Amino acid sequence: MRSNHFGARGAALLLGALLAGNAPAATPQAPVALPEQLQDFDAYVEGVRQRFDVPGIAVAIVKDGNIVLERGYGQRRLDRPEKVDARTLFAIASNTKAFTSASLSILADEGKLSLDDRVIDHLPWFRMADPYVTREMRVRDLLAHRSGLGLGAGDLLYWPGSDYSTLEVAQRLRDVPLSGSFRGQYAYDNILYGVAQLVIEQASGQSYERFLRARIFEPLGMRDTRYNSDALKPGDNVATGYAKADFKDLQPAPRMAWGNVSGAGGIYSSVHDMSQWLRAQLAGGTYTDAQGQEQRLFSAARQKAMWSIVTPMPISEPTVPELAPVRPNFLGYGEGWQLSDYRGRKLVWHTGGWPGMVSRVTLVPEHKLGIVVLTSAELPGAFQAVTMRALDAYLDGPRTDWTAAYGAALAKSQAKADDDWKQHQAARAADSKPSLALAKYAATYRDPWYGDVVVEQQGGKLCMRFARSRDLVGELQHWQHDTFLVRWDQRWLNADAFVDFALTPDGAVREMRMEAVSPNTDFSFDFQDLRLTPVRPAAKPKSGG
Repeated sequence: MRSNHFGARGAALLLGALLAGNAPAATPQAPVALPEQLQDFDAYVEGVRQRFDVPGIAVAIVKDGNIVLERGYGQRRLDRPEKVDARTLFAIASNTKAFTSASLSILADEGKLSLDDRVIDHLPWFRMADPYVTREMRVRDLLAHRSGLGLGAGDLLYWPGSDYSTLEVAQRLRDVPLSGSFRGQYAYDNILYGVAQLVIEQASGQSYERFLRARIFEPLGMRDTRYNSDALKPGDNVATGYAKADFKDLQPAPRMAWGNVSGAGGIYSSVHDMSQWLRAQLAGGTYTDAQGQEQRLFSAARQKAMWSIVTPMPISEPTVPELAPVRPNFLGYGEGWQLSDYRGRKLVWHTGGWPGMVSRVTLVPEHKLGIVVLTSAELPGAFQAVTMRALDAYLDGPRTDWTAAYGAALAKSQAKADDDWKQHQAARAADSKPSLALAKYAATYRDPWYGDVVVEQQGGKLCMRFARSRDLVGELQHWQHDTFLVRWDQRWLNADAFVDFALTPDGAVREMRMEAVSPNTDFSFDFQDLRLTPVRPAAKPKSGG
């Protein structure tokens, strides 16, 4: 059954607070009806929430400059009665990248920089692992995931939280290895958006937080939006994120702040505030100020550039047949946005992932349509199913059970991870012993770009601790031969890793290497890039060791 077009019969699904505090110039908005396919939208989202075990979801839809829907579903916290609403704050994670890109465009329009400038012209100390890349890296390259860094390279410098500063993270790029050619291929990274943040601060002469507040948040009326979780205030209407510990048991994920790379993913916002961001984007970078005058955030030329492909992306086959309609004909990355198509229309979109929260922002410029979905759990199937239902309603797509489709993809992913674990178990020599006494593995190991990782003996066991990352602490359990399995104390990380010790001919540890156990571990745990060598013995074992 096909849906009718926008404005079809049926009562509108409207939020009671629809008119409260939308645009800076609060012009009353007439009620706008939803398409027929969205008449049961509340029930649909609740079904998605239950299928994917998501405590809270918030959704906003913007069409033709009007906010059609702003609504929350579920609870802010499972142990409290407060409900999610349109003003509940979520971490938008990598949807922050579009704000960083827009900030650079604002400065480019003012002549304070060009996207073609070399990074070293603004940050003379900037270094990549290759001198040519250092010299030729342009500001645009910071936004387009084509630097030669591998997927998520350097993310352990701030994920899942570290005490490095923004400057220290950026300076350590000189030792992060390049795994591809410069501008040769797409590989998603976060760390260069931290460098972009520093370029913004250098060119504007103010902190990035202050710049965002003054140049984007306040003009658009995004009054509740926070720079990162450190800026949250007591009493804020904010959701708690949830993760499935060991990929099974739902539990709260600690609130994090990317204070040292906020330009990549720090912002907390609500669908109410994000509606204003969507409206400005769909209006070509313009907005109406408090006096009713049209103002411009960035030029039409800059928006065209942000929405144009800089780096082509490979197109994968759908993981399950049910997702075949989603396969795009083109796919690429622009400046802070992904670009693709769906049912013959260009999409401008991005997703965000955070411990306990994932989200998606989608624009269909041809139809002046914008959709934002924020969720308080880590599985992307929920925001995808909600987004696709809304897209089909406005693009005259068939009524599709996207909940089932993304549920099938989730089941296949989980089954693949289970099979992978069984293969590890089958290959394991369970009766083997370590080559050395446990105390011989204990030492401080150093990686050129991350820094120190400490292995120490405690109570007859080996424990691992990443010196700059408080959550990366866990027990090393013998797996086979000179390979151990680190099980992190924080089970919500879902990032257990194999730890392999390579020995010299004389039986000393030459090097320690790591790799994630599960294929479903977030790519930001880039353990595989570490090259850890012992720099000094660990302290003497504690009592009982």
